[in-house]
Amino acid sequence: MNHLLCFGMGFSATALARRLKAKGWRITGTSRTAAGVAGLTGQGFDAVRLDGEAPFDPAWLDGVSHVVASAPPDADGDPVLRVAGAALIAHAASLRWVAYLSTTGVYGDRGGDWVDEESPLRPTTARGERRLAAERDWLALWRARGLPVHLFRLAGIYGPGRNQLAAVIEGTARRVVKPGQVFSRIHVDDVAGVLEASIARPHPGRAYNVCDDEPAPPQDVVAWAARLLDRPVPPEIAFDGAELSPMAKSFYAESKRVANARIKDELGYRLTYPNYRQGLAALLADLPRR
Repeated sequence: MNHLLCFGMGFSATALARRLKAKGWRITGTSRTAAGVAGLTGQGFDAVRLDGEAPFDPAWLDGVSHVVASAPPDADGDPVLRVAGAALIAHAASLRWVAYLSTTGVYGDRGGDWVDEESPLRPTTARGERRLAAERDWLALWRARGLPVHLFRLAGIYGPGRNQLAAVIEGTARRVVKPGQVFSRIHVDDVAGVLEASIARPHPGRAYNVCDDEPAPPQDVVAWAARLLDRPVPPEIAFDGAELSPMAKSFYAESKRVANARIKDELGYRLTYPNYRQGLAALLADLPRR
């Protein structure tokens, strides 16, 4: 039986886990808390508690064929490698596919220009620098130990419960405008689809950009969400005058268009939601009645 172990059951890993479970896979997820473990078992997954205090039991990898690591790195490096790196190396021969979920933040700010997987990696934020360091640490295990690592650089993820439609309904959507600013994004179902396509066509050591076909200014996405809901389009707010949290400001520190040809050409993947308009339109059915 195929057996997927997810280090961290976040938005993307859970989407993949549900997809594969429906096809008969065994799924194990980790959680930092007892409540999280209970939540995973309640969804029909196996679960282990991994809180960073107790050591990782190498036996948890027995019978595992595929791995997803989605936990973000901290100041001390990648937390999965820190607690389970030795066990992963010991099981490298039996693992067929390992995915590290990174971010397009490793490319840094490009002033709206295009980047692809061969572009130089020049992160411009502390988060991007940590992600790049983690990517290099994971790839080192492929080169030196044969761990079949694949890198997936995810753009901004949206999907059920996490989208601009919900923000418009809640009254929290803001159209902050910074001239020239563009982001790439991806529906969570397409994240899961790309990962599944890679499982079918493994290429250890390879990096893939995971994004849709249409980078766009963030204010355009908010406007489209409002129109779909027949709500007034929120007024524009100049970036220089916007009161943003440090985290929100950091997202506006980088502007780039991310190319996705490799997931199509190498993995044969075709996006379910090629742009934010189609993705948000499909999410309307998941929202409370207006």
